[in-house]
Amino acid sequence: MFRQILNWRTLLALVAILIVSGTIIYSRYLAKKIAKEEKQKVEQWIEAGKFLFNSPPDADTRLAAMILTENKSIPIIETDEHDIPSGSAVNLDSAKIANDSNYLKRKVKQFKSVHTPIEWTDPKDPKIRNLYYYGDSKLLNEVRYYPIIQLAIVALFIIITVFSLRSSYRSTQNQVWAGMAKETAHQLGTPVSSLEGWVEMLKETSGNEKIVQELGKDVDRLRLVSDRFGKIGSIPHLENIDLVNQINSMVDYMRKRAPGKINFLVNTHGQQQIIGKVSAPLFDWVIENLLKNALDAMEGKGSITVDISSDEKGVYIDTTDTGKGISKKNITSVFKPGFTTKKRGWGLGLSLSRRIIEQYHKGQIFVKQSEMGKGTTFRIVLKK
Repeated sequence: MFRQILNWRTLLALVAILIVSGTIIYSRYLAKKIAKEEKQKVEQWIEAGKFLFNSPPDADTRLAAMILTENKSIPIIETDEHDIPSGSAVNLDSAKIANDSNYLKRKVKQFKSVHTPIEWTDPKDPKIRNLYYYGDSKLLNEVRYYPIIQLAIVALFIIITVFSLRSSYRSTQNQVWAGMAKETAHQLGTPVSSLEGWVEMLKETSGNEKIVQELGKDVDRLRLVSDRFGKIGSIPHLENIDLVNQINSMVDYMRKRAPGKINFLVNTHGQQQIIGKVSAPLFDWVIENLLKNALDAMEGKGSITVDISSDEKGVYIDTTDTGKGISKKNITSVFKPGFTTKKRGWGLGLSLSRRIIEQYHKGQIFVKQSEMGKGTTFRIVLKK
């Protein structure tokens, strides 16, 4: 599914690039063509105007008049050789021309930055010269800005499509997670129940007390694992529990299974009790995953500190180790399913932890700090 989404993204990107590139090239071609035609129209308009002004009374002026009246889109301003407007202008706001003395000057400056003015010299008196500044018609502006509008539409289409595919992928992934969890819990249920029955039978025989005790612990552990997977596949029930006691219990569990040179410390800043709304089995799983990762990051010696604090906004749990640290390029990948730097393992521990904290507890879990050779700090944030 991920590869399919990646292929779709690549295909969409290529299609978008081709569409936009083709549109830009064709729009530029049309814009140049329209601009050339508009320049010719301005030149014809100027000649027609001068012809009407200088024509004898018996001259046929119908063509010149038609050329003048047909220009309803191209703005033109007449100036002298010093760029001072003469007052003659077409296709501009007449109200602004009448009320704002600098309006035409600003327009001349604007048109000058767009097009080179057309110069007209009086054939009777070469000293008389006029400059005609003109702007772009509405049609030309629309052709020029069309690729930008189309680019925005294509970008919006790609964003919506990618978002839809991503949502579909996440939905499928969630179904897979839930299905695997439920199936795992179901598969564990039968052998665990059978083992519990065998433990009860062993209790009836004297001399098996030590074996029964150890087997009982292992069966309880399997029952806990089954319970955790069962809760992953359904909506867990959150309860207000003492996080200090809950975390201390998990730290004690891991301390017994860690090398002797690993030092564990739980810091509560003097608080005896910190209440949080969590699912105890799932929350224990997250803490266990973080402690296991911390142990794996250290070569049999060092320290692991769990810092618990709270304020009016939430509860903050920092798990810090003195291990090898996480490289900057891997920090963004540690929570992705399948990512692992260990020789053994599926790379699902942190991914499951993130799912438990963010989806079920509506909290946050992230790498707060990490430095190669010095250690890493993971932070959990729970709402009060």
